[in-house]
Amino acid sequence: MSREVLAVENLGKAYLEFDSELQRFARWFGVPVKPRSEHWVLRHVSFRLQAGEAMGIVGQNGAGKSTLLKLITGTTRASEGLVRSGARISALLELGLGFNPELSGRENARHAGGLMGIAAEEIERLMPAIESFAEVGEYFDQPVRTYSSGMQMRVAFSVATAIRPDVLIVDEALAVGDAYFIHKSFQRIREFREAGTSLIIVSHDASAIQSLCDRAILLEGGQMILDGGPQEVLDYYNALIAEKENRTVRTSRVESSVATESGSGEATFESLQLLDANGTPIEFIGVADPVVLRARVRAHSAVSRLVFGYMIRDRLGQPVYGTNTHHTDQALTDLAAGEVVEFDVRFNAEFGPGSYSISVALSSTETHLVKNYQWKDLALVFTVANVRHPFFVGVAHVPPRISAQVIRPAEP
Repeated sequence: MSREVLAVENLGKAYLEFDSELQRFARWFGVPVKPRSEHWVLRHVSFRLQAGEAMGIVGQNGAGKSTLLKLITGTTRASEGLVRSGARISALLELGLGFNPELSGRENARHAGGLMGIAAEEIERLMPAIESFAEVGEYFDQPVRTYSSGMQMRVAFSVATAIRPDVLIVDEALAVGDAYFIHKSFQRIREFREAGTSLIIVSHDASAIQSLCDRAILLEGGQMILDGGPQEVLDYYNALIAEKENRTVRTSRVESSVATESGSGEATFESLQLLDANGTPIEFIGVADPVVLRARVRAHSAVSRLVFGYMIRDRLGQPVYGTNTHHTDQALTDLAAGEVVEFDVRFNAEFGPGSYSISVALSSTETHLVKNYQWKDLALVFTVANVRHPFFVGVAHVPPRISAQVIRPAEP
C-alpha cells in the first residue's frame, strides 16, 4: 500500500482590501474588521499525493498554479483549508531568486543550502557535487552578477537538488536553461522518481507533463475542475483555451480514456474513417501499410476559410505526426451553408507496433485558437501490428541498410 506524502484539503487564498492600514493591522491581531473587498485567487482545492507519484498542474495564466505551490511550500499563508505533510519538500519555483549578485556561486550555494535547512558541514560535503553538476567552470567562484540567467539556473538547480527530497516541486523553473542542461536536469528528476521521490510539476510543455506525470489536475479561475490522466487533462485544457473563441466544451469516453470535443459548430465532421488500400474500413494496420484517413465535413453556415488538421498520438498521448491544410497550402475558402467536403489523407503507417489515436480539427487558421469550428480528441483509435518486417522496437519504422566489413590485421 502506498504512503501518502501530501494532503491538500479545501485550500483557498484570498487577498483583502481595507479602508486603512490600521484596519489591516487590527485584523492581524484577530480584531473582526470587515474588509472593503476580497479577491479569491484560489478556492476549494483538494488532492492527495502518494509516495513516488508524479502529478502535473495545468492551467492558463492566472489560474492559481503558482499560488497553490506557494501555499504548499509555506511561503504564502492560506486563507482557508490546510496542507498536511511530514515529508521533506524541495521547491524549484524561481531559481536564483535571493542570490546575492556580489557573492560568488559557491557563496550563494552555501546561503541557499542554509535557507533549505541543510547544515553547514553537510553543504561543504555536498559542494563538490554541486559544482560538478552545475558545470559553470571557473565562474563558480566569480560574482553572480557576471552570470547569464542560464548559469544562475544551473547553480540554483544544483543546490536545490543536492539532496533527494521526498517531494520535488518544479514550476517552469527550467525554461531559461540551455537544451543540454534541461535534459540533464530532467534526467536527475527521473532518477529521483525512480528512487521514490514524489513530483509536482507545473509546465506549459505538454510533453513534460505526459512523459513525467502519472496524473494531472486542471485549475481554472482558481478552482480545480479536473483530476485525471495527463492526456485527458491536457486535452480539456486545450479545449478551454479554444473556448475563449467558441462556445462549447464536451467530453465523452473512448475505451478507457476521456475524449474532449469543442467548437462553434459552423462546420462539423459527419464521418471519419480509416481505410486500407482497397477502401475497406479498418482498425488494425500492418507496419508500413498504406492507409487513407477519410473525413467528411459539412458546413452548417457560410465559412470564409476552412482548415482541416489531424494529429496522430501514441498510447501515452505523445504526438507522432500532425499537420493541417493551412501548412500544406490547401485551405478552402468561401464555403456555403450545406456544402460538403471530403478530405482524403494518404500515408504509409510507418509506426511501431502498438495502439494509436487520431485527433482531428476544423478551424479557420493554422491554430484552433481562432474560429475553432470543431475539434475532436481521440476521434479514432487504431492498432499497428508487425506481421511482415524484421523485429524492431520504438514508435517509428525506419528500416535501415546495415553493412558490415571485417577489417583483418595485416600480415606481419
